[in-house]
Amino acid sequence: MQQVPVLFLILYAISLNMLGILLMKADKSRARKGKWRIRESSFFMLALFGGAAGCLVGMYMFRHKTKHVKFIVGMPLLLLFHLALLTGWFYK
Repeated sequence: MQQVPVLFLILYAISLNMLGILLMKADKSRARKGKWRIRESSFFMLALFGGAAGCLVGMYMFRHKTKHVKFIVGMPLLLLFHLALLTGWFYK
């Protein structure tokens, strides 16, 4: 089986985390304007697939979703999960 190139993983992680930050900003803006919102499940799916750090940064950068327990607990847990996966992959 062929290994996944490290550069691909880096670009994947950067892309998803930047998307997480941008979606938090967009949702905060939409909340202020009373427009349609991004589903919470969308944030968690993005975080599950590797964008947890970006969502977490966006939460605190834009002070958005910081009073929701599932975000305060869930995003750091997903980030820890990803860090554990990376550590396991790195030290296999």
